[in-house]
Amino acid sequence: MSADDPLQHPQQQNDLLLYRLYRIHATAGPLVVRMCERDYGITRREWRVLSCLADVEGVQSSELAVRAMLDRARTSRAITSLADKGLLRREPKPSDRREVHVYLTDEGRRVYGEVFPRIAAIQRELLSPFSDAERRRFSELMARLQASASRLNPGGDLLPPLEDAPD
Repeated sequence: MSADDPLQHPQQQNDLLLYRLYRIHATAGPLVVRMCERDYGITRREWRVLSCLADVEGVQSSELAVRAMLDRARTSRAITSLADKGLLRREPKPSDRREVHVYLTDEGRRVYGEVFPRIAAIQRELLSPFSDAERRRFSELMARLQASASRLNPGGDLLPPLEDAPD
């Protein structure tokens, strides 16, 4: 790579990848936050827990915390709030009542079913400047970037690998 490549040789904050990714998140993320809070009365953390739970119902809160990339205390607060709102339920394991598994309620599935397509529409709009081929390539590059981040931080609490991520 040449010395004039700002990703390889950053000269200022705007050349730093993590800062650029943060700026995208900070610009587009509030669209999701406002929609979740205004239309569904849930926070961004509650949405994250709800959406992770939609992928793997019946997990313990500790596994849900890892999948949502939240600490256990924040996950516990989100679970309590979502249970109070009737969007999920906790069920103790019959053989060990100390072990509690978390499930979406019918209302939780309904909310997830309404929110997810709206967030997907925001994503489509965000990616609209790209062609189909560019979006596919971008997805591949993001998977490689995630794999690289995982190698840099092997002990971190990261999401399980995406099923469609290349090795």
